[in-house]
Amino acid sequence: MTSTTDQVAHLADLAATTLLRFATAGSVDDGKSTLVGRLLHDSKSVLTDQMEAVEAVSAQRGQEAPDLALLTDGLRAEREQGITIDVAYRYFATARRRFILADTPGHVQYTRNMVTGASTADLAVVLVDARNGVIEQTRRHAAVAALLRVPHVVLAVNKMDLVGYEESVFAAIAEEFTAYASDLGVPEITAIPISALAGDNVVEPSANMDWYGGPTVLEHLETVPVSHDLTACPARFPVQYVIRPQSAEHPDYRGYAGQIASGVLRVGEAVTVLPSGRTSTIVGIDALGESVDIAWAPQSVTLRLADDIDISRGDLIAPSASAPATTQDVEATVCHVADQPLAVGARVLIKHTTRTVKAIVKEIPSRLTLDDLSQHPNPGQLVANDIGRVVVRTAEPLALDAYADSRRTGSFLLIDPADGTTLAAGMAGESFASKAETTVQADEEGWDF
Repeated sequence: MTSTTDQVAHLADLAATTLLRFATAGSVDDGKSTLVGRLLHDSKSVLTDQMEAVEAVSAQRGQEAPDLALLTDGLRAEREQGITIDVAYRYFATARRRFILADTPGHVQYTRNMVTGASTADLAVVLVDARNGVIEQTRRHAAVAALLRVPHVVLAVNKMDLVGYEESVFAAIAEEFTAYASDLGVPEITAIPISALAGDNVVEPSANMDWYGGPTVLEHLETVPVSHDLTACPARFPVQYVIRPQSAEHPDYRGYAGQIASGVLRVGEAVTVLPSGRTSTIVGIDALGESVDIAWAPQSVTLRLADDIDISRGDLIAPSASAPATTQDVEATVCHVADQPLAVGARVLIKHTTRTVKAIVKEIPSRLTLDDLSQHPNPGQLVANDIGRVVVRTAEPLALDAYADSRRTGSFLLIDPADGTTLAAGMAGESFASKAETTVQADEEGWDF
């Protein structure tokens, strides 16, 4: 436990450390919230008053030891039922790295929340109860992580204390999961035997599993290579807002504000505005009230162009030499997250970056069967938590990249136009990466966020 003063004293040191975004996933009662609580507690990232509150609630329940899961289960319904319902984000740090953690629910009906938590993650921790092994929900979470192109997956085989810390139990589970995840194209899988309740191999090495010589969970989180280099990708600038002051001071100012999704933009560079296809040249870049010659992702800037072009929110500005193609026929894999089914012929809205257009579901070619990764052809509809391929026809062209090339400009949402409900999260292009593809990307290019 640390005081507020102690944490403030470390801010200067933390500013120089790298950032890792990671998500936890697993079936019900696999111990995700306990693992997160143990990480926070044993890494001394829990404030004194937070720990006192957990100890008080645990004592009221008649528990002898503090229930560390309470550090993440913040909703009243979560505490009462002892389950995780919504994604719980936690921020903590060690001397080596800063972390943004998304503790996601384990129930099948909350798989949609796992999609939310893992969509920006560098790493996913998939928990398995050592007594139960790999189950359907484990496969579902592995499939979601693979679809979302999460570059690193940790298999945490939890509750090893309940199976006598047997190496054979761990080895069998690790072999089954690794084979399954590898077939999905997950580039890196690390298996770690743990007991979140007892603290074995979470922060400190376990004295009960001397047969295991790998890293603890925290050690792996601190040392796993992470690349956030968005500048290596072609530049993409979704326009959020058009700035026209028309004031005495700036009578002719016309700027296009937004956040650079990827790449680098320079003054003097020829650009194309999509979907219109009209071209111009960048004559100015304004950042934080000053003019600059160069800007890069993920900076928020205002671009000024040489020509007066009809540009509005939702348009995409990209270098002419590497502008994406536009299409009205979107082929993608989607994770269906709504209670109501998504059927062929459904009229939807598709939201891509800052652009939202009308669309219709033309075809649902297949639905993924998680047990054996086979495709069930022409299911007609997708229901909650289904993963499937769709073909969507849009009313206006979209400038989509393949999701494998850019997690930002290759993703989209399908929305119910009647009430604004999110129906599905989509990833343009191929479903899963091949083993060769993921090896090259992980080793040479890093990953785009």
